[in-house]
Order: sequence, then structure tokens, then C-alpha cells
Amino acid sequence: MARLNLNLVRPLLRKPMYTCSSSSRTLPFLIGDHQLQQPIFNITLKKHSLFQFKRSYISDMRKSAFEGNILRLLRNEIQYELQRSTPTEPVANFDIFTIDDRPGEQWIRLKGKFKDEGIKVEVTMFDGAIPASKSGGGASIGDEVQLHITLIVNITKGEDGEVLEFMCSAWPDSIEINRLFIRRGDKMSAQPYAGPEFKELDDELQDSLYEFLEARGINDELAAFLHEYMKNKDKTEFIRWMGTVKTFIEKQVE
Repeated sequence: MARLNLNLVRPLLRKPMYTCSSSSRTLPFLIGDHQLQQPIFNITLKKHSLFQFKRSYISDMRKSAFEGNILRLLRNEIQYELQRSTPTEPVANFDIFTIDDRPGEQWIRLKGKFKDEGIKVEVTMFDGAIPASKSGGGASIGDEVQLHITLIVNITKGEDGEVLEFMCSAWPDSIEINRLFIRRGDKMSAQPYAGPEFKELDDELQDSLYEFLEARGINDELAAFLHEYMKNKDKTEFIRWMGTVKTFIEKQVE
């Protein structure tokens, strides 16, 4: 067998196994007895990382300033509302009714009894308004409009008895009946017969139904009370809402 001429191989072993152009900066390292050349990419990577860091920092600063401005506006608004008039603690009773305030919701519930009847009244917050000139007297905003509250009055006899349900409007100084339904218990068909418009009924029948409600505490005094109650609730809920938004944004800033 022919023997390998080491004199021919040695020059090849001394040559670098990896080369790069003279313009590339290199870092030498050894494999065995041989020194190889490796390009350095560290500087380019560091410049890219620094650029990304600066962009992220600027973005965070802008976000922090934006959220800080929202917090400032919310604090100012809450302070203004509190200084203008501080909400009062809602009362728990009126006449024959106990009041379930439902904090954070747009309605309240009144419950009462009349003889052997149960009375439940669902009351919305202000949900409409009319020009003050179309309705006489009472509270208004800037003497321009009168606010409207919807009442749903349920009157029951016995646990499984029929329910007489009145759809009413509460104006600042009066109650107005809009509709009258009758249903059994808590069940109502998908398309119940709603009867005629209340104003289409005989005048004497209308008067009798108003007297029927008045005897059960659904009267002008209740309307006036509910308007004052809802003014206070409206402010309370507005301040609570702003406080909730403020707390949420504060958590994002942390």
C-alpha cells in the first residue's frame, strides 16, 4: 500500500478552514491546534436590541401619560360632583313600602302589603323627558323638561293567584296609568292580550282604577318621592361608575 506523504499534507493543515473578507471583523478561536476565524454579529444585535428598547420605552411613556391624563380628568370630575352636592344615604322605607336600592343597577324595587295583597313595584331610573310646558308644575331641569320614570306595579292575592299588573309613568308630581294586564302567577303567554289603551277606557272606570292604586300607595306623593330618590341615585351611580373606571385604569398603570 502507498504511504501518505506527510510533507504534502502539512501545508494544507496549516491553512484556515474558514475565511472571511478583510472588511469583516472576526474573532479567533481554536479547534485542536488550528486557529479559525468567526464573524462577529454581536454589535449588530446589540444595536437592534437598543432600538427595540427605545421604541418600547417611548411607547410605554406615551401610554403612561395618556392614562395619567384620564386619571386626572376622572379625579377632577369626581371632586366636582362631590363639591357640587354630595349624595345622601338612600332611605330604606317610604309609606307602606320597603326599598331595595340595587346599587350599580338602573332600577329599584319597592315591596309592600295592603290587607291580603302583596304589592311589588319595579322602578327605573330616569328614562325619558318631555318639555315642561306640556305638563303642569313639578320639578324640572332648568325649567325646560320634566323627567320620566317607568313603574311596573304588580298586585297579587295568594302565592298562586292572579296578578294585576299596571304599567305606569311617574312624573314629578303625578302618576299616569298607561296599560293594565292580568296574568296568572309569574307566567305570561308570549303574546298576551294587552287590552285597550288605558285612555280609551270609560272615564269613570279610569278614575276608579286610579283610586284603586292610590289606596295601595301608588299615588302622587310616591311619584314626588321617587323623583327625589332617583336624582340622588343618579348622582350616586355616576360617581360610583367613575370610581370603578378610575380603579381599573390605576391597575393598568401599576
